[in-house]
Amino acid sequence: MISNPYARAEASGLASWDAACARIVAAGRRMDKRGWVPATAGNISVRLADGRIAITRSGGHKGFLEASGVMEVTLGGDPVVPGDRPSAETLLHTQLYAHDPAIGAVLHGHSVAATVLSALTPDGDITFSGYEVQKVFAGQTTHDADVVLKLFDNDQDIARLARVVAPHLDTMPAGYLIRGHGVYVWGADMFQALARLEGLEFLLACQLERRTLLAAEAHA
Repeated sequence: MISNPYARAEASGLASWDAACARIVAAGRRMDKRGWVPATAGNISVRLADGRIAITRSGGHKGFLEASGVMEVTLGGDPVVPGDRPSAETLLHTQLYAHDPAIGAVLHGHSVAATVLSALTPDGDITFSGYEVQKVFAGQTTHDADVVLKLFDNDQDIARLARVVAPHLDTMPAGYLIRGHGVYVWGADMFQALARLEGLEFLLACQLERRTLLAAEAHA
C-alpha cells in the first residue's frame, strides 16, 4: 500500500500557504517527469485553509516550479494581489472548488495520450472497461464496470467553456478531457488528485496502445 506523504498535514484540515506551495511544487515536478506538462502547459491548484485558492502562475514550467511560481486567487478566480497573473484556465479550477467543498486539489495536464485520443474522438466520449485501475476513481469498486471520460471541445473563451462543463460536474468521476488539449482531475487532497491523474493517464495510454495495435493488425 502506498502511503500518503501529506497525511499529517491533511489530517489537521486544509492547506496552509507553505504546505500548499510545497504540494504544488512537488506535483509539478512529478507531472513533468511523466511528460504530462510539456513546455509551460498545465496548471495545479490547492484549496487553502481560508477558502482561497493557491494556483500556478501563468507561463511557468511545472518541472522547474518553485514557491514563487504559485499565487493566490479568490473562489471567483480574481488575483488576491493586484497585478498577479494566474493561469488562463483558473476559472476551470475555481468552478470545481465552488461546486464541491470536498475538493482540495485540482490538476490539469497535457499528455500525448490525452491529446491524440481526444483528437481521434471527434464525437462522443471515451469509455474504459475491464481495467483494475478504474477503482482509483470515486464510486468505482470493481473493474467490471464502465467508466466514462467526458470530452468537451476546446474553447479559448474559458468562461464559455466553464458554462458547458457545469451541467456535468456531478457525473464525471474520472475528471474530463478537453479535445486536443488535456485532462482535468481533482480529489479531496493532492495525494488523491495525483493518484487519479496517474490512473487516468494509464488508462489513456492503454487505449492509445490498443488502437495502435488494432490498426497494425488491420493493415497486416
